[in-house]
Amino acid sequence: MPRKDILEGVEKFVHPYRVTSGKGFRLKDFDPGDTGGLKMDKHAAAELLARGSEWLAMEQDMLYAQDRWSLLLIFQAMDAAGKDGTIKHVMARVNPQGCEVHSFKQPSAEELAHDFLWRYAKRAPARGRIGIFNRSYYEEVLVVRVHQELLKLQKLPPEHVGKNIWDERLADIAHLEDYLSRQGVIVLKFFLNLSKKEQKKRFMKRLDDKDRNWKFSASDVRERRYWDDYQSAFEEAIRATATPRAPWHVVPADNKWFSRLVVASAIVEAVERLDLAYPKVDAAMKKELAAARVELEAEP
Repeated sequence: MPRKDILEGVEKFVHPYRVTSGKGFRLKDFDPGDTGGLKMDKHAAAELLARGSEWLAMEQDMLYAQDRWSLLLIFQAMDAAGKDGTIKHVMARVNPQGCEVHSFKQPSAEELAHDFLWRYAKRAPARGRIGIFNRSYYEEVLVVRVHQELLKLQKLPPEHVGKNIWDERLADIAHLEDYLSRQGVIVLKFFLNLSKKEQKKRFMKRLDDKDRNWKFSASDVRERRYWDDYQSAFEEAIRATATPRAPWHVVPADNKWFSRLVVASAIVEAVERLDLAYPKVDAAMKKELAAARVELEAEP
């Protein structure tokens, strides 16, 4: 399919939810139940997603061979928004040798002994590879902001824990992403925008289904008490760090089939704009290939 047709085909899934400037951004302007006016059954949505995943797999091969660019996909969301499932389905056909998923849990003693970006920065993807952060350094201005007692564990000098610490951390994050983008890292950020009502529904399903009980934690319910605080923190984070080089995508997450299409489309569009191609073989290499052919053909 021609590049122009690919871009025109996916932009309707991407542009309404992309945020490249935080000025005037309000989370309430984005509907978690939005489906872009599409009426599509799960089977049709799965077929469309599969085509996108297959295309991404082909592009990944060129990304790896060209060895110039890398891709960093960051996923943030409230519990039960579908991060794991989205990553699984969108990246289903990608070669695992060229893709790494990092799921950041509570920091270790070693990680707490370093600056707040250290454990994340060292996991940035190498050239030619796709890196996925299932939660990321944004947790440092989300969960740590909501539960500020966690700051004590980070052993910061008292004079550096002031009223501007969150603005300062957001500025540091924005600078890091700008730096990465200038090194050939394509940074795409996804906030899976789940409604509180839909989260409750999914929690209840986990409680009702014995095979899903393992996915439920009592702490999930406790965190719901801080819903408004988290929404405010997400809004501030997006407002401070949305840029053309490192855009946010506020993805409607109440309908999993649609959220996966939006994520896949955003990745397809970004990679397609790189105009990837396999490295061209120069005259010297062609000569080596010809010699190798002669040697192989001469074998008994």
